[in-house]
Amino acid sequence: MPSDFPTPFVSSTMRIQPEWIDFNDHLNMAYYVVFFDRAVDELYELLGLGLNYLKTHNHSTMVAEMHVRYLREVKVRDPLRVRCQLLAYDAKRIHLFEELVHADEGWVSATCETMTLHVNMATKKVAPWHEDVLAALARMQDSHAGLPVPEAAGRRVAMPEKRG
Repeated sequence: MPSDFPTPFVSSTMRIQPEWIDFNDHLNMAYYVVFFDRAVDELYELLGLGLNYLKTHNHSTMVAEMHVRYLREVKVRDPLRVRCQLLAYDAKRIHLFEELVHADEGWVSATCETMTLHVNMATKKVAPWHEDVLAALARMQDSHAGLPVPEAAGRRVAMPEKRG
């Protein structure tokens, strides 16, 4: 049976807003995260976790942990997309790896790895996914199972080891 999830998921093309350019004349680091967040919003629609999910179930998601790596500068006119890969999920969490890529040339500008929690918005406590979301996550996991684990997944922030 063909999957309804792209492998990996790729966002729509997005553009840098001129006001996001900082005094160093490049995209401010905070706005890289905006691109990742917007891509996840698109992915959430496929998973059934969009605004309608919040309105219907009063549940949503919150990022508990994030690791962003800045690899190559992007310019104000660069078209950008985000590739998203589901690394893992359980009853209350999802682990995603994303790459911000130049939409035309394909090179990677930044990566973002997140651990996201499913939250009951009335209690602000972590809660199990609804069955339809679990089913969608399972389909996405099946679709992404053949993708290699990204080399950068699971990295930690640390000073380089001294040699000799």
